Amino acid sequence: MQEIKPGYRPIEDYGLIGNMKTVALVSMDGCIDFMSYPDFDSPTIFAKILDYQKGGSFSVSPQIKDYKTKQLYLPGTAVLLTRFFSDDGIAELTDYMPITEGHAKKSNTIVREVKTVRGSITYQVKCDPSFDYARAGHECEIKDNEITFRADDKDKTILRLTGTVPIEIKENYGYAEFTLHESEVAYLILENGDQKKKDISPLEEYKEKTYTETINFWRDWSKKSNYKGKWNEMVNRSAITLKLLTSSELGSMVAAATFSLPETLGAGRNWDYRYTWIRDAAFTMYAFLRLGYTDEATAFLKWIHNRCKDDKLFLMYSIHGEHDLAEKELDHLEGYKKSKPVRIGNAAQDQLQIDIYGELIDTIYIYNKQHSAVTYEFWETIEKQIEQVIENWQKSDHGIWEIRNVEKEFLHSRLMCWVAMDRAIKIAEHRSFPFPKKLWNDVRDEIYLDIYHNFWNEELGAWVQYKGAKNVDASVLLMSLLHFISPHEPRWLSTMKVVEEELGLDVLLYRYKNGPEEFDGLSGDEGTFNMCSFWYIESLAKSGEVTKALDSFEKMAAYANHLGLFSEQISHKAEHLGNFPQAFTHLALISAALEIDKQLNRL
Repeated sequence: MQEIKPGYRPIEDYGLIGNMKTVALVSMDGCIDFMSYPDFDSPTIFAKILDYQKGGSFSVSPQIKDYKTKQLYLPGTAVLLTRFFSDDGIAELTDYMPITEGHAKKSNTIVREVKTVRGSITYQVKCDPSFDYARAGHECEIKDNEITFRADDKDKTILRLTGTVPIEIKENYGYAEFTLHESEVAYLILENGDQKKKDISPLEEYKEKTYTETINFWRDWSKKSNYKGKWNEMVNRSAITLKLLTSSELGSMVAAATFSLPETLGAGRNWDYRYTWIRDAAFTMYAFLRLGYTDEATAFLKWIHNRCKDDKLFLMYSIHGEHDLAEKELDHLEGYKKSKPVRIGNAAQDQLQIDIYGELIDTIYIYNKQHSAVTYEFWETIEKQIEQVIENWQKSDHGIWEIRNVEKEFLHSRLMCWVAMDRAIKIAEHRSFPFPKKLWNDVRDEIYLDIYHNFWNEELGAWVQYKGAKNVDASVLLMSLLHFISPHEPRWLSTMKVVEEELGLDVLLYRYKNGPEEFDGLSGDEGTFNMCSFWYIESLAKSGEVTKALDSFEKMAAYANHLGLFSEQISHKAEHLGNFPQAFTHLALISAALEIDKQLNRL
């Protein structure tokens, strides 16, 4: 058997499975090392990735010597295969979360199909949940080859483990050891144990029905994409990843699957991304709309409409629309590779970030223009948001990067205020909605002139990060992508050059340079920011440098993991950093691919 050393696998060594209610990370050695349960933003039941001793995991280990592993998704699906290759035999593990009518909400099941492809292989299984972020104990009981885990947490969580092979309790975890000969198959099922007997699916249903239904769901969904370009497999994988991070029940989505995976080891840059940021979700729905996935955008706009009815639109919410996301540190967990602190919740929830109105109203504008007309009732909620823009656009804020220690007049926030005004005016004119035309046009023009003149640094030859700054920020790239400035204007081309010189590292891009004065209030240098790298590639294509954009995209694509997944950042050694997988990266990849395809078709 290959020796699995205790410790932490690289962040990029994982695949993602899910049912659009929650997700799980499966390592290349067949171990589920992360899962929030029962929802995306619930406490974890498996968190070995954040503490390999306490966090909890669910492993399936073939007992063969010197094996190598490969992982792949079945094409067009979120069904994950992990294969173990050895001179002694070949083992195959298939992981998925069933998606059938009402099934995801009812049971939140993980199905693990174990198969010997060649040889005769013994397997060891260890299901060792650690409830409530490893803060709660649990009891086990076994009956009729079913183990019930009863957690001592506030929700009284109950899980049930069953299978087609004998299972037992060992030291308060589920254990099985069995041998499969060539072509033999075993099933392990972990599901919600708090179901009424009539709602429990029999093993035969998992063996014969849910696999086919789940495969069909994903392939039918993938077929709806209108993408016909050069990178079909990569764009489709990014779309499926975004879908996995979106709640099918609510319409909201999370920014990433995980929390507290470090952006820099040991520097404290560990955040919880399992929430719905207005900015991230709006950008994602824009990507869905461009690919033809209108149902997801419709569901999100229904969710956001309900949030807009409140007196204030907040920066982020739980997936259920709640705002109490108090940040806490889990001191009992050592963190990924001992990189503390492990944080849940997010203190940025109370920051002023004026840019969110621009991202949201831009998405509504595209939805209204290309898919379905928004109602007048919805328009009235847009008017409320525009009132906030008019009142606040001149203020300093914490910006898109959520700088915790300082507020500035950030270029990106000012740009997004202009976008909010511009798109709202366009919606009103397109639909003949009543609005104060002179006031809105005057504010839009005032913001434009403020950006054009007061954020330009003549000495540097670029639009800068904030008023009075002497450095650029990668978010400046959105000036062209959001049609504020022509991609061929001399000032823009000069800004692009400065961005590449100051922030670029080949095709990789930093979002900003923190500098010795530690502008963002945190120590340590970040990795390069994947979303910004794709923004730059898209900007190259828009500015006519199509060949450079094409080559850069291919290089950037090579930084994905073996399954086509991206985290937030890339280290100097090409390791993935930050929460994984991250929606921002995948939606920026889609946007860059679409722009390059469009420019190639014009050649």
